[in-house]
Amino acid sequence: MNRAALDNFKRPDTVSQRFRTLPLGGVMPEISASQYADILFRWFHVIFGVMWIGLLYFFNFVNANFAAALDADTKKKVVPELMPRALFFFRWAAMITFIAGLILLYINYLMPGAGASMNSDRGTWIMVGAGFGTIMWFNVWFIIWPNQRKIINGLKTGNPAPSNIVKLAANASKVNVYLSFPMLFAMLATHHFPYAPWYFVLIVVLLGFAIAFHLYKIGPKVSTNV
Repeated sequence: MNRAALDNFKRPDTVSQRFRTLPLGGVMPEISASQYADILFRWFHVIFGVMWIGLLYFFNFVNANFAAALDADTKKKVVPELMPRALFFFRWAAMITFIAGLILLYINYLMPGAGASMNSDRGTWIMVGAGFGTIMWFNVWFIIWPNQRKIINGLKTGNPAPSNIVKLAANASKVNVYLSFPMLFAMLATHHFPYAPWYFVLIVVLLGFAIAFHLYKIGPKVSTNV
């Protein structure tokens, strides 16, 4: 909702236009179809985004260190059972998050009469977040998943995938981890921090990278003693 619409919403002389009486008494605001679509797809975007990024962090900060501690025989039993299940939710959560994000971008920025402009601080943040998110989605579907299939099938058949395949999948996943931190800041800043000069965006990106780097250093040192 833009400033003019918000001001109208608050003015007493427009209350009859903005609210309607309910059959059982009381009133509710007039809600457009685009507002219903916005909250529905925003809900999907958050739910499946949490699933996607949560699994991304699990793979990189927990599972990678756990798998490194397994012997070859155990790995043959564990990986083919664990990874296909985890990767199913991982890749489809990424897809739903991406599609819901595109719909939200259209509703809020590109649709005729949309309340927000791409030529604003809010628009800058959404372009940063959407840009990083698109790279991450591409990595999941076109690099990580195809190569993980080769790795898993190699363990199942006893013909391990070449080392370059393993490295490619791991590096793409690591890129996604690094991008995720500034991406998440940008998504939050879209609604909560209307200030986006280029140097501040750069600081956010570098700070996000530093957090990711630090977490990679902590991961292997986490004790298994409880």
